[in-house]
Amino acid sequence: MTTPHDPAMLAKAETLIEALPYLQRYAGSTFVVKYGGHAMGDPELALDFAQDVVLLKAVGINPVVVHGGGPQIGAMLKRVGVESSFVDGLRVTDKETAQIAEMVLSGSINKELVSWIAGAGGKAIGISGKDGGLVTAKKVTRTSKDPDSNIERVVDLGFVGEPESIDTQVIETMCAAGLIPVIAPIAPGADGSTYNINADTMAGAIAAALHASRLFLLTDVAGVLDKQGNLLTDLRPADIQRLQADGTISGGMIPKLETCIHAVEAGCEAAVVLDGRVSHAMLLEIFTASGAGTLIRA
Repeated sequence: MTTPHDPAMLAKAETLIEALPYLQRYAGSTFVVKYGGHAMGDPELALDFAQDVVLLKAVGINPVVVHGGGPQIGAMLKRVGVESSFVDGLRVTDKETAQIAEMVLSGSINKELVSWIAGAGGKAIGISGKDGGLVTAKKVTRTSKDPDSNIERVVDLGFVGEPESIDTQVIETMCAAGLIPVIAPIAPGADGSTYNINADTMAGAIAAALHASRLFLLTDVAGVLDKQGNLLTDLRPADIQRLQADGTISGGMIPKLETCIHAVEAGCEAAVVLDGRVSHAMLLEIFTASGAGTLIRA
Protein backbone atom coordinates (compact mmCIF):
# COMPACT_ATOMS: atom_id res chain seq x y z
CA MET A 1 0.00 0.00 0.00
CA THR A 2 1.30 3.47 -0.90
CA THR A 3 1.08 6.54 1.31
CA PRO A 4 0.86 10.22 0.29
CA HIS A 5 4.57 10.48 1.16
CA ASP A 6 5.65 7.48 -0.96
CA PRO A 7 8.68 8.65 -3.08
CA ALA A 8 7.31 6.90 -6.17
CA MET A 9 3.98 8.71 -5.86
CA LEU A 10 5.71 12.04 -5.28
CA ALA A 11 7.90 11.44 -8.34
CA LYS A 12 4.77 10.93 -10.45
CA ALA A 13 3.31 14.18 -9.15
CA GLU A 14 6.55 16.04 -9.88
CA THR A 15 6.55 14.63 -13.43
CA LEU A 16 3.06 16.00 -14.02
CA ILE A 17 4.05 19.40 -12.60
CA GLU A 18 7.11 19.52 -14.87
CA ALA A 19 4.88 18.69 -17.87
CA LEU A 20 2.22 21.32 -17.03
CA PRO A 21 3.74 24.35 -18.84
CA TYR A 22 4.32 22.23 -21.94
CA LEU A 23 0.75 20.89 -21.84
CA GLN A 24 -0.50 24.49 -21.68
CA ARG A 25 1.83 25.66 -24.44
CA TYR A 26 0.98 22.94 -26.95
CA ALA A 27 -2.77 22.63 -26.38
CA GLY A 28 -4.45 22.91 -29.78
CA SER A 29 -1.16 22.47 -31.65
CA THR A 30 -0.45 19.99 -34.44
CA PHE A 31 2.45 17.50 -34.26
CA VAL A 32 3.47 15.56 -37.36
CA VAL A 33 5.25 12.31 -36.50
CA LYS A 34 7.21 10.20 -38.97
CA TYR A 35 7.21 6.64 -37.68
CA GLY A 36 9.53 4.02 -39.12
CA GLY A 37 12.79 2.19 -38.67
CA HIS A 38 13.32 -0.73 -36.31
CA ALA A 39 10.68 0.55 -33.88
CA MET A 40 8.02 -0.55 -36.37
CA GLY A 41 9.11 -4.17 -36.07
CA ASP A 42 9.12 -4.27 -32.25
CA PRO A 43 5.63 -4.94 -30.77
CA GLU A 44 6.57 -3.43 -27.39
CA LEU A 45 7.87 -0.20 -28.97
CA ALA A 46 4.86 -0.10 -31.30
CA LEU A 47 2.56 -0.24 -28.28
CA ASP A 48 4.56 2.54 -26.57
CA PHE A 49 4.30 4.65 -29.72
CA ALA A 50 0.54 4.09 -29.95
CA GLN A 51 0.09 5.04 -26.28
CA ASP A 52 2.14 8.22 -26.83
CA VAL A 53 0.00 9.25 -29.80
CA VAL A 54 -3.24 8.60 -27.90
CA LEU A 55 -1.95 10.59 -24.91
CA LEU A 56 -1.10 13.55 -27.15
CA LYS A 57 -4.65 13.54 -28.52
CA ALA A 58 -6.10 13.24 -25.01
CA VAL A 59 -4.26 16.37 -23.79
CA GLY A 60 -5.46 18.52 -26.70
CA ILE A 61 -2.63 18.09 -29.22
CA ASN A 62 -3.42 16.94 -32.76
CA PRO A 63 -0.99 14.16 -33.77
CA VAL A 64 -0.67 13.33 -37.47
CA VAL A 65 1.27 10.12 -38.19
CA VAL A 66 3.18 9.50 -41.43
CA HIS A 67 4.73 6.05 -41.63
CA GLY A 68 7.43 4.39 -43.66
CA GLY A 69 7.88 0.74 -44.52
CA GLY A 70 11.08 0.23 -46.49
CA PRO A 71 12.08 -3.08 -44.82
CA GLN A 72 8.57 -4.49 -45.25
CA ILE A 73 8.49 -3.48 -48.92
CA GLY A 74 11.92 -5.06 -49.39
CA ALA A 75 10.74 -8.30 -47.76
CA MET A 76 7.66 -8.48 -49.98
CA LEU A 77 9.68 -7.77 -53.14
CA LYS A 78 12.08 -10.54 -52.18
CA ARG A 79 9.18 -12.90 -51.58
CA VAL A 80 7.79 -12.31 -55.07
CA GLY A 81 11.24 -12.38 -56.69
CA VAL A 82 11.61 -8.70 -57.64
CA GLU A 83 15.13 -7.24 -57.43
CA SER A 84 15.63 -3.74 -55.92
CA SER A 85 18.30 -1.12 -56.56
CA PHE A 86 18.85 2.22 -54.80
CA VAL A 87 20.14 5.67 -55.78
CA ASP A 88 20.93 8.08 -52.92
CA GLY A 89 18.82 5.95 -50.58
CA LEU A 90 15.77 6.02 -52.85
CA ARG A 91 14.44 2.73 -54.24
CA VAL A 92 14.32 2.65 -58.05
CA THR A 93 10.64 1.89 -58.56
CA ASP A 94 9.17 0.34 -61.71
CA LYS A 95 5.43 -0.18 -62.13
CA GLU A 96 5.40 -3.61 -60.45
CA THR A 97 7.45 -2.32 -57.51
CA ALA A 98 5.14 0.70 -57.16
CA GLN A 99 2.11 -1.58 -56.96
CA ILE A 100 3.74 -3.74 -54.28
CA ALA A 101 4.85 -0.64 -52.34
CA GLU A 102 1.28 0.67 -52.34
CA MET A 103 -0.09 -2.70 -51.25
CA VAL A 104 2.35 -2.90 -48.31
CA LEU A 105 2.21 0.76 -47.24
CA SER A 106 -1.49 1.55 -47.71
CA GLY A 107 -2.55 -1.98 -46.80
CA SER A 108 -0.84 -4.05 -44.13
CA ILE A 109 1.37 -1.42 -42.43
CA ASN A 110 -1.20 1.36 -42.40
CA LYS A 111 -3.97 -0.80 -40.98
CA GLU A 112 -1.66 -2.38 -38.40
CA LEU A 113 -0.77 1.08 -37.07
CA VAL A 114 -4.45 2.03 -36.94
CA SER A 115 -5.09 -1.15 -34.94
CA TRP A 116 -2.26 -0.38 -32.48
CA ILE A 117 -3.70 3.09 -31.84
CA ALA A 118 -7.21 1.67 -31.42
CA GLY A 119 -5.84 -0.86 -28.94
CA ALA A 120 -4.36 2.01 -26.92
CA GLY A 121 -7.76 3.70 -26.76
CA GLY A 122 -7.50 6.12 -29.67
CA LYS A 123 -9.54 6.61 -32.84
CA ALA A 124 -7.27 6.51 -35.88
CA ILE A 125 -8.10 6.43 -39.55
CA GLY A 126 -5.70 5.21 -42.22
CA ILE A 127 -5.33 7.07 -45.49
CA SER A 128 -2.70 7.76 -48.16
CA GLY A 129 -1.85 10.84 -50.20
CA LYS A 130 -4.42 9.59 -52.73
CA ASP A 131 -7.39 10.09 -50.40
CA GLY A 132 -9.39 13.27 -50.68
CA GLY A 133 -6.79 14.88 -52.95
CA LEU A 134 -4.45 15.17 -49.96
CA VAL A 135 -1.16 15.10 -51.90
CA THR A 136 -0.26 15.57 -55.54
CA ALA A 137 3.19 14.21 -56.36
CA LYS A 138 5.78 15.04 -58.97
CA LYS A 139 8.41 12.69 -60.32
CA VAL A 140 11.84 12.76 -58.65
CA THR A 141 15.00 12.66 -60.74
CA ARG A 142 18.59 12.32 -59.58
CA THR A 143 21.92 12.99 -61.26
CA SER A 144 24.84 10.61 -60.98
CA LYS A 145 28.46 11.27 -61.90
CA ASP A 146 30.36 8.60 -63.84
CA PRO A 147 33.59 7.95 -61.87
CA ASP A 148 35.64 7.36 -65.05
CA SER A 149 34.48 10.12 -67.35
CA ASN A 150 33.28 12.53 -64.62
CA ILE A 151 30.20 13.15 -66.76
CA GLU A 152 26.88 13.67 -64.96
CA ARG A 153 23.86 11.76 -66.16
CA VAL A 154 20.20 11.85 -65.13
CA VAL A 155 19.06 8.68 -63.32
CA ASP A 156 15.44 7.64 -63.87
CA LEU A 157 14.08 6.42 -60.52
CA GLY A 158 10.80 5.33 -62.04
CA PHE A 159 7.70 5.93 -59.93
CA VAL A 160 9.46 7.77 -57.10
CA GLY A 161 7.89 11.11 -56.29
CA GLU A 162 7.86 14.02 -53.89
CA PRO A 163 4.94 16.21 -52.79
CA GLU A 164 4.18 19.01 -55.23
CA SER A 165 1.02 20.27 -53.55
CA ILE A 166 -0.85 19.42 -50.34
CA ASP A 167 -4.50 20.07 -49.51
CA THR A 168 -4.65 20.01 -45.71
CA GLN A 169 -8.46 20.07 -45.50
CA VAL A 170 -8.73 16.28 -45.14
CA ILE A 171 -6.30 16.21 -42.20
CA GLU A 172 -7.82 19.25 -40.51
CA THR A 173 -11.33 17.77 -40.79
CA MET A 174 -10.18 14.50 -39.24
CA CYS A 175 -8.36 16.19 -36.38
CA ALA A 176 -11.37 18.39 -35.62
CA ALA A 177 -13.54 15.26 -35.47
CA GLY A 178 -11.29 13.71 -32.81
CA LEU A 179 -9.55 11.32 -35.21
CA ILE A 180 -5.83 10.60 -35.59
CA PRO A 181 -4.77 10.51 -39.27
CA VAL A 182 -2.29 7.75 -40.16
CA ILE A 183 -0.87 8.51 -43.61
CA ALA A 184 0.88 6.17 -46.05
CA PRO A 185 3.46 7.93 -48.30
CA ILE A 186 1.76 7.14 -51.60
CA ALA A 187 0.33 9.85 -53.89
CA PRO A 188 -0.90 10.36 -57.45
CA GLY A 189 0.84 12.56 -59.95
CA ALA A 190 -0.87 15.02 -62.27
CA ASP A 191 -0.36 12.37 -64.99
CA GLY A 192 -2.48 9.87 -63.05
CA SER A 193 0.47 7.63 -62.12
CA THR A 194 0.96 6.45 -58.53
CA TYR A 195 4.21 7.52 -56.88
CA ASN A 196 6.08 6.15 -53.88
CA ILE A 197 7.35 9.00 -51.65
CA ASN A 198 10.08 8.85 -49.02
CA ALA A 199 8.29 8.95 -45.66
CA ASP A 200 10.61 11.62 -44.18
CA THR A 201 9.96 13.84 -47.21
CA MET A 202 6.20 13.27 -46.99
CA ALA A 203 6.13 14.08 -43.26
CA GLY A 204 8.22 17.24 -43.72
CA ALA A 205 5.98 18.54 -46.49
CA ILE A 206 2.81 17.84 -44.49
CA ALA A 207 4.29 19.50 -41.36
CA ALA A 208 5.10 22.62 -43.39
CA ALA A 209 1.65 22.73 -45.02
CA LEU A 210 -0.08 22.37 -41.64
CA HIS A 211 2.25 24.94 -39.98
CA ALA A 212 2.78 22.26 -37.35
CA SER A 213 4.35 23.12 -33.99
CA ARG A 214 6.60 20.08 -34.30
CA LEU A 215 7.84 17.59 -36.86
CA PHE A 216 9.23 14.45 -35.22
CA LEU A 217 11.47 12.10 -37.20
CA LEU A 218 11.74 8.89 -35.20
CA THR A 219 14.98 7.21 -36.28
CA ASP A 220 17.38 4.45 -35.28
CA VAL A 221 19.89 6.81 -33.66
CA ALA A 222 19.77 9.09 -30.60
CA GLY A 223 19.79 12.21 -32.77
CA VAL A 224 22.63 14.29 -34.21
CA LEU A 225 25.92 13.46 -32.47
CA ASP A 226 29.17 15.42 -32.41
CA LYS A 227 32.52 13.76 -33.19
CA GLN A 228 32.84 12.64 -29.56
CA GLY A 229 29.45 10.93 -29.69
CA ASN A 230 27.64 13.53 -27.59
CA LEU A 231 24.07 14.46 -28.47
CA LEU A 232 23.64 17.91 -30.04
CA THR A 233 20.33 19.13 -28.65
CA ASP A 234 19.73 22.42 -30.50
CA LEU A 235 20.73 23.25 -34.09
CA ARG A 236 20.08 25.95 -36.66
CA PRO A 237 20.45 25.48 -40.45
CA ALA A 238 23.84 27.26 -40.37
CA ASP A 239 25.06 24.82 -37.69
CA ILE A 240 23.97 21.87 -39.84
CA GLN A 241 25.84 23.22 -42.87
CA ARG A 242 29.00 23.62 -40.77
CA LEU A 243 28.73 20.13 -39.28
CA GLN A 244 28.16 18.64 -42.71
CA ALA A 245 31.19 20.49 -44.12
CA ASP A 246 33.52 19.15 -41.41
CA GLY A 247 32.20 15.60 -41.72
CA THR A 248 30.39 15.44 -38.36
CA ILE A 249 27.10 14.83 -40.19
CA SER A 250 27.22 12.27 -42.97
CA GLY A 251 25.38 9.40 -44.64
CA GLY A 252 21.67 8.93 -44.06
CA MET A 253 21.48 11.75 -41.51
CA ILE A 254 22.05 14.35 -44.27
CA PRO A 255 18.69 13.86 -46.09
CA LYS A 256 16.85 13.70 -42.74
CA LEU A 257 18.27 17.06 -41.68
CA GLU A 258 17.59 18.53 -45.13
CA THR A 259 13.96 17.50 -44.63
CA CYS A 260 13.95 19.25 -41.23
CA ILE A 261 15.45 22.45 -42.68
CA HIS A 262 12.94 22.53 -45.53
CA ALA A 263 10.07 22.00 -43.07
CA VAL A 264 11.09 24.74 -40.60
CA GLU A 265 11.84 27.21 -43.40
CA ALA A 266 8.44 26.53 -44.98
CA GLY A 267 6.18 26.99 -41.95
CA CYS A 268 6.82 24.29 -39.32
CA GLU A 269 7.86 25.79 -35.96
CA ALA A 270 10.59 23.23 -35.22
CA ALA A 271 11.69 19.71 -36.11
CA VAL A 272 13.15 17.01 -33.87
CA VAL A 273 15.30 13.99 -34.72
CA LEU A 274 15.05 11.42 -31.94
CA ASP A 275 15.51 7.73 -31.22
CA GLY A 276 12.38 5.71 -31.92
CA ARG A 277 13.92 2.72 -30.14
CA VAL A 278 13.65 4.49 -26.77
CA SER A 279 10.33 3.96 -25.01
CA HIS A 280 8.23 7.13 -24.89
CA ALA A 281 11.06 9.23 -26.38
CA MET A 282 8.52 11.61 -27.91
CA LEU A 283 6.91 12.37 -24.54
CA LEU A 284 10.33 12.90 -22.94
CA GLU A 285 11.19 15.37 -25.71
CA ILE A 286 7.95 17.32 -25.45
CA PHE A 287 7.15 17.34 -21.75
CA THR A 288 10.54 17.60 -20.02
CA ALA A 289 13.01 20.46 -19.77
CA SER A 290 15.98 18.31 -20.86
CA GLY A 291 14.36 16.85 -23.99
CA ALA A 292 15.46 13.64 -25.69
CA GLY A 293 16.63 14.44 -29.22
CA THR A 294 18.04 17.08 -31.55
CA LEU A 295 15.83 20.15 -32.08
CA ILE A 296 16.15 22.05 -35.39
CA ARG A 297 14.79 25.60 -35.66
CA ALA A 298 14.96 28.16 -38.44
